[in-house]
Amino acid sequence: MTKYECLLFDVDDTLYSHSYGFSNKCSKNIEEYMIQKLGIEESEVSEFNRVLYKNYGTSMAGLKAVGYDFDNDDYHSFVHGRLPYENLKPDPVLRNLLLSLPIRKVIFSNADEIHVAKVLRKLGLEDCFDGIVNFESLNPTNKTSNNFDGGYLVRSGSSTAINLDATNGCSSLLPKSPIVCKPFEDAFEQAFKIANINPHKTLFFDDSTRNIECGKSIGLHTVLVGTSRRTKGADYALESIHNIREAFPELWAADEISKDIKCSENVAIETPVTA
Repeated sequence: MTKYECLLFDVDDTLYSHSYGFSNKCSKNIEEYMIQKLGIEESEVSEFNRVLYKNYGTSMAGLKAVGYDFDNDDYHSFVHGRLPYENLKPDPVLRNLLLSLPIRKVIFSNADEIHVAKVLRKLGLEDCFDGIVNFESLNPTNKTSNNFDGGYLVRSGSSTAINLDATNGCSSLLPKSPIVCKPFEDAFEQAFKIANINPHKTLFFDDSTRNIECGKSIGLHTVLVGTSRRTKGADYALESIHNIREAFPELWAADEISKDIKCSENVAIETPVTA
């Protein structure tokens, strides 16, 4: 009998390969949004984006934290809406693996619901999961305005990026973001509550080492996807999500036991008839 009650999956670069280039394209779109919509200098945007992502988990969360006010849907439409979804193809192998798993499966993504739905549909996996936790789930009452009340307010120039880097990752010195997202504990705790998940009986699949490390610290069993090398916080590492059955045959054990019991019951019923 498997010790897991739930399988928790990230989406991007986890359910499909990093080789599709979605991450790089997404980063490019974010930087273009920062230039075109927020008026940040092109010469500074790459480093600024790096610092925001490093400190806040997502660039969006960082932008909100340091005082930028923009519409969430407009941001997601610009950043995700221009991704080359046509490059994603149906994955019948993964579909069959997921559908054959006799354990509850839940999506946990920082991305917006439109993006998650598009990716799942393109991969042919839209009916393979029992629940989805996404940006809207984690931020149900998040308004366009972030009610910024102090800290390092953004101005043109590089002072903000320098100030954020000067904190040396000390969270107590960083302005707080109104956005809830991985890799922070509040996002995981909220996901557990939304999806009724017991982390101690859940196997978590993600391509981000930061997400894996945080997940492990709050009780999840963790699988780093996209590499065969384990990192801090990773209980297991998979080169590809397609290797899930070879790595965790016990996940199918409950289904095999159920089939054996059903077969035994059928034999028991038929025996008196043929005797």
